[in-house]
Amino acid sequence: MRFTTKQIHAGVEPDPVSGAVLTPIHQSTTFVQPSVDEYLSKGYSYSRSGNPTVRALERKLTALEGGHDTVCFSTGMAAINAVLLSFLKAGDHAIVSDVVYGGTYRITSKIYSRFGVEFSFVDTADAGKVEAALRNDTALILTETPANPTLKLTDIEAVSRLSRARGIPHAVDNTFLTPYYQRPLELGADLVVHSTTKYLDGHNATVGGAVVCRTQELNERVRYHQNATGTIMSPMVAWITLQGCKTLSLRVDRQSENAMKVAQFLETHSKVEKVCYPGLESHPQHALARKQASGFGAMVWFEVKGGVAAGKKLMNSLKLWTLAENLGSVESLVTHPVTMTHADVEEAERKRVGITDGLVRLSVGLEDVEDLVEDLKNGLDAL
Repeated sequence: MRFTTKQIHAGVEPDPVSGAVLTPIHQSTTFVQPSVDEYLSKGYSYSRSGNPTVRALERKLTALEGGHDTVCFSTGMAAINAVLLSFLKAGDHAIVSDVVYGGTYRITSKIYSRFGVEFSFVDTADAGKVEAALRNDTALILTETPANPTLKLTDIEAVSRLSRARGIPHAVDNTFLTPYYQRPLELGADLVVHSTTKYLDGHNATVGGAVVCRTQELNERVRYHQNATGTIMSPMVAWITLQGCKTLSLRVDRQSENAMKVAQFLETHSKVEKVCYPGLESHPQHALARKQASGFGAMVWFEVKGGVAAGKKLMNSLKLWTLAENLGSVESLVTHPVTMTHADVEEAERKRVGITDGLVRLSVGLEDVEDLVEDLKNGLDAL
């Protein structure tokens, strides 16, 4: 099946009891066992360990990413945590992209570091720097591409070659591009992480996460920690996300088309200092974006002339763009990362990796792009 067919049909089938087209919401804590000797013969015993509705979503995401299996979680950060728990122990070293979601930076630098795990935050856009950072005790490479919020790209294939040569698992956060535009496993990665909260849901309705694994062995390690820490996705969230997945390609194509037009407009406005979008030829990694992905996504960032004060004034003045955290929804959102998503990243670290105080992040939605541009123009003209 091709992608759009898979996003509708993969992993699900009509309910065998009623014939219902949609997978039922199995909102049950526990499942009756036929006998002691037949324990788990139907596959389920307790919803912390596995649930039929959640399992349907896991099967669908496995098909979309081209993996062996998937483990779904209560949040995107629970998914990241499970990857860290599965492959790191006290005394280990891990390489992490120098630009990542603020929550990923927080859990690695402020929590895992307390238990004797050492992290190197490396410019993974340069595979040479990744190679130089490798150590004998390196046990995991975690990259995010495009990175939140600077949209820096990592050459997944190049980093995966390095990890494979050392026998080190390479996990890629693919939240921004989704499996519709980018499939890291096909480029050599071992695990793919998603915040399903974003494009897979697409409607600001749920929070969830997923880890898609290349092999059964990787899947067993991640699933063990999901069960042990009690971070499985709820059946209701899985059911809602299943519905969101059905329109993923249609939404992402429209959002990306809108994002390109928004970015092109911003490049022409006299009040804009800088614009960054992988689809623009001005993006320093535009060639890599074209090489490893089939689309550019719907995230844009820019800075306005006048610095932080002007940027805040603009964000506070917009009418159609909603000032809020999250991304990937049908509604267009504007975010100030320094105040919101990356507030826990130290100022010196933010400046080192290019997260400036005046950076304005846009998550472009499905509205008529003329309305989105008009709202931005009105706000910029008023500065």
